[in-house]
Amino acid sequence: MVAALIEFEGKLLVCQRRRGGAFELLWEFPGGKVKQGESLAAALERELREELDASAIIGSEVYRARHQYPEMQEPVEVVFFTAKAPPQEIENRVFERIEWRAPETFDELEFLAADRGLIEQLASGKLKL
Repeated sequence: MVAALIEFEGKLLVCQRRRGGAFELLWEFPGGKVKQGESLAAALERELREELDASAIIGSEVYRARHQYPEMQEPVEVVFFTAKAPPQEIENRVFERIEWRAPETFDELEFLAADRGLIEQLASGKLKL
């Protein structure tokens, strides 16, 4: 799995998963699955086009998380990258909601379990983008 930390004016784009889907209404960073033969950066570019209609420039890897969800047989590894995308070009195509949030407000949202280590790092200021 890959996910993007898209920053604009000190805030990051966060997305709420759709009602009725897997992990409904939990928050996450945009991204998704890597297809066979696809590089991590190419997968993230594709996912951002599909989810947000955004042409993004993928930056560097900033964090990796591995988590075992009880609902899944295999642990999930998520690789987080910085990314740039013009905010005016971002369009919500698949999420319940999207929001620009300052990291210190992330504790107001319920994030996916695999994202929580990163959330703590960002909210505490230990990880800066």
